[in-house]
Amino acid sequence: MNGRSTLNRLLMALSGLVLLGGGLLILTAGLDLYRRLHLAAPAGWPLTTPHDVLLSNVDRIGWSDQGWWWWPAVIAGLVLAAVFALLWLLAQLRHRPGSVHLGGTPPPESVELRGRALSDAVTAEARALPGVEQASTHVTGRAARPSLHVALTLTDHGTPAPVLQALCHGPVAHARDCTGLPHLATRARLDVGKHKAHRAD
Repeated sequence: MNGRSTLNRLLMALSGLVLLGGGLLILTAGLDLYRRLHLAAPAGWPLTTPHDVLLSNVDRIGWSDQGWWWWPAVIAGLVLAAVFALLWLLAQLRHRPGSVHLGGTPPPESVELRGRALSDAVTAEARALPGVEQASTHVTGRAARPSLHVALTLTDHGTPAPVLQALCHGPVAHARDCTGLPHLATRARLDVGKHKAHRAD
């Protein structure tokens, strides 16, 4: 398990525990279980009966007395939290498979290739191409339908067309042959490296 998967699972576990705990407390108050089961409500918890509200008029007025900036700051904080949550969700949709099914189908006796191994092999071969200064590869998508995302940095003498053709006929073709996948979607991004200007005397 890589660091990203561990972080994602920790965030999901913490979010789940917080939502589950809050939901149970609200449900307990809504069903009036504290009175029915003779339970003691958590200290300081505002919701203990079905008629309670989370933020009373007295509390709302008290917070409003903090200044004109209070509610705009609260709204801005909630908007930022929603934006970060949406970005995190979109990042999860661009899932990087831990393994790739060789042959494109996963029969019980199939052999799986780690996605990191495939990306490392394509990266090493792409770096050896003429006109390429630096390369990096990421494997995304599902295990049965992976996709390659290749980023190349060209040298000052490298031209995009020959490099792209060499990439398609070299590393990408070899990856397709090795995995046995009839269709291996590939997206390439070509950049030009920053070079110091040559001084003319």
